[in-house]
Amino acid sequence: MPKLAVALLLAVPLSACDSLFGKEIARLPINTISTPSQDVVKEAALQLQKGDEVALWSDMDMAYDGDAPVRFQVQVLQNGTPYQELEVDPTEKNVTVGEVKTSFNGKTKWRFTGKNGTVTVPQTGTYTFKARLIAAANPTLRIKKAELVLKK
Repeated sequence: MPKLAVALLLAVPLSACDSLFGKEIARLPINTISTPSQDVVKEAALQLQKGDEVALWSDMDMAYDGDAPVRFQVQVLQNGTPYQELEVDPTEKNVTVGEVKTSFNGKTKWRFTGKNGTVTVPQTGTYTFKARLIAAANPTLRIKKAELVLKK
């Protein structure tokens, strides 16, 4: 019986995280910067209800010298028709989890998961989220992970 009690106690914090941060409903593992010669787009189609709020989170791990502005360009289609376009700066977040940033002599290593904003669904239907990662020219920029996470 003690093993069951321990398992239940361990499960409570996990469910609390879902209620606090939302439940993941899709993950777009972009992980590569789009360029004019190589466009890398990931997408997820979701059946959503009127009034649903979809939170956009970024899960990042990158390294660079100097500055390296990166952005997710996100297009939302409603039943196949363009609904909304967003440009998300993953470094501008209103909730952050597990952030580790080190900077030394102009070299930065930075990993984090952060909430960047929300999209409210105007009516029930299929919503397709398409995203790409773009960045300013910086040959030192290394993307280890760049994922757009959708939570509800």
